[in-house]
Amino acid sequence: MSKGEETRQAILARAFELATVVGVSGLSIGRLAEETGLSKSGLFAHFGSKEALEVAVVEEASRQFVQEVMVPALREPRGEPRMRALFERWLKWGERPGGCFFVGACTELDDRPGPPRDALVRAQKDWIDDLAKAARIAISEGHFRADLDPEQFAFELYSIMLGTHLFSRFLRAPATSARTHEAFERLVAAARATPAPRSR
Repeated sequence: MSKGEETRQAILARAFELATVVGVSGLSIGRLAEETGLSKSGLFAHFGSKEALEVAVVEEASRQFVQEVMVPALREPRGEPRMRALFERWLKWGERPGGCFFVGACTELDDRPGPPRDALVRAQKDWIDDLAKAARIAISEGHFRADLDPEQFAFELYSIMLGTHLFSRFLRAPATSARTHEAFERLVAAARATPAPRSR
């Protein structure tokens, strides 16, 4: 990696941390210049515009998500154990200051067409597809029932995370963790394959 690439990566890492707390829209070139000790002109040299910076931050969030959530979970056995690892890593991701970057950014950018929103849509669709794929693998491993709808499972699992974000970060509900895990266990129990009856 060249020095220029290292500098850009360092800027993006800091920009992602800031965006998680102040939002994508709240991330200004001026604020980032103060945080990194670089000049505004230096930042423009790396990104060209605030919009390009926002796109790069969404892509950086996706990169970090893959490293912190996906990669460790994929080391777990296929099927239900991997699904559980994805869920627990995902919860951990949402515990950082500012909560889950993607949940916050979706609320921010939902009515703001443009490249940053497009990048966020791609990232979220990829994640939802990954959840559905994990459900399909659990079916092929015999952990989940054969007639399970993987897309519906992914929909409900993501809905649990959205509820967790609201109850934890906004309502500050003390029972959020217990309720989140209960909801997940019910979802998994409903998805499980029925054990074959024992032969007599």
